[in-house]
Amino acid sequence: MKHALALAILVPFALAATAGAPTSLFDFSLKTIDGKEQPLGAWKGQVVLVVNTASKCGYTPQYAGLEELYLKYKDRGFAVLAFPANNFGAQEPGSDPEIKQFCTSTYKTTFPLFSKISVKGDDMAPLYRWLTSQEGFSGDIKWNFNKFLIGPDGKVVARFDSKVTPMSSELTAKLETVLPKK
Repeated sequence: MKHALALAILVPFALAATAGAPTSLFDFSLKTIDGKEQPLGAWKGQVVLVVNTASKCGYTPQYAGLEELYLKYKDRGFAVLAFPANNFGAQEPGSDPEIKQFCTSTYKTTFPLFSKISVKGDDMAPLYRWLTSQEGFSGDIKWNFNKFLIGPDGKVVARFDSKVTPMSSELTAKLETVLPKK
């Protein structure tokens, strides 16, 4: 009887504590590089590649591959969402306007860029706290240009290390399995 009473008291509290917990990418809203609040639910039903980026990193040339990937697949319901972060070797020191200028002038990026965030540590953005805790894809972000492939339901379907380039066969093959067929 005591156990039943304890459960009757504790279960509602446990449910309330998890009721607001995000369950998909689309539960988040972040600021764009232009400072506007952007619900990620705008991409609901699409396949999304979430990438933490930096402008002064050895992997920075991947911006070109991200743009190529975006242009190749965007008409099939695909988007790249870039989240600049200054967590590794101070390789993203610029302000949002400076980052936007760099990306658009140097790499001609047209995919969505978001305001600079933290992807690790005590000040980790809630989005990255969620991404790095997903079963099968958990673990700290180790460097710039880590990539999470998100399915149309907002769930993580793959994670790629910095070394995996956007146009690699590893990434594009997985992307092809998640995208709607032509």
